[in-house]
Amino acid sequence: MTLEAVRTPDERFSGLPDYDYEPNYVDDLPGYEGLRVHYLDEGPKSADRVFLCLHGQPTWSFLYRKMLPVFVESGARVICPDWLGFGRSDKPTADEVYTFHFHRNMMVELIKRLDLSNITLVCQDWGGILGLTIPMDMPERFSRLLVMNTAIPTGQSPGQGFESWRAYNRTQPDMDVAGLMKRGTPVLNDAEAAAYAAPFPDVTFKAGVRRFPELVMTDPGMEGVETSKRAAKWWQSEWSGPTFMAVGAQDPVLGPNQMSALQAVINGCPDPMIVEDGGHFVQEWGEPIARAALTQWGDLS
Repeated sequence: MTLEAVRTPDERFSGLPDYDYEPNYVDDLPGYEGLRVHYLDEGPKSADRVFLCLHGQPTWSFLYRKMLPVFVESGARVICPDWLGFGRSDKPTADEVYTFHFHRNMMVELIKRLDLSNITLVCQDWGGILGLTIPMDMPERFSRLLVMNTAIPTGQSPGQGFESWRAYNRTQPDMDVAGLMKRGTPVLNDAEAAAYAAPFPDVTFKAGVRRFPELVMTDPGMEGVETSKRAAKWWQSEWSGPTFMAVGAQDPVLGPNQMSALQAVINGCPDPMIVEDGGHFVQEWGEPIARAALTQWGDLS
């Protein structure tokens, strides 16, 4: 089945601040033939450690520009993919294409295609909602976790903050991504905010932006609930790798209270690093987070 999709013109990505990285693409993942998936691949291919950095909505791999150099500095390989519908990846135009397992299965296939191992999963927002369900099905590939402002939804609402956000999102089919990022992350300058909007020239490119909030599993019957319940159980009973948690304290949706619930689910998760002025997109305070995690793990002296 061929899905109708649009592809953001390359010139939209020229001259972005602190983002001078070569794009990498694959367009023949099993089940996704013809859809081009973009990822950054930095650091030595032969490195014995891999950082897999997963973004959420409405962001893309630009979100990791402050953490990626620290990971590379430690001698690791760093992979930052863009979900389909985001960044430099192709964007199916029909809203109904975007489902929990459509995205999850794509990332599983990308991990297999790149044959990644000894992975440190780095995730936030939908990068965690999806990404935290993957290691249980390929545990031999994952060794560590760096988790920020996310959740494992299993059929209950994360609270009024999220409900308000979802309601707002429904009224914004042509979301002003730059404006949204500027409001949620006041430390961004205009060029950085514009870079977040670069993948989305007009409303036809924004199906993924519209859909992700609708997919959060706030009802027991929603797709992904059973997968996420299985994941929560796995993190609680099977996970034994080192974990580092960082929390943007100013996040109105997935802030310290919600993250303390997630901390209780992840076996051996230490107390989080609280970024007091950090918001939901806490990677914008990412360099000290990355350095703290790598120092704790002994990757940086």
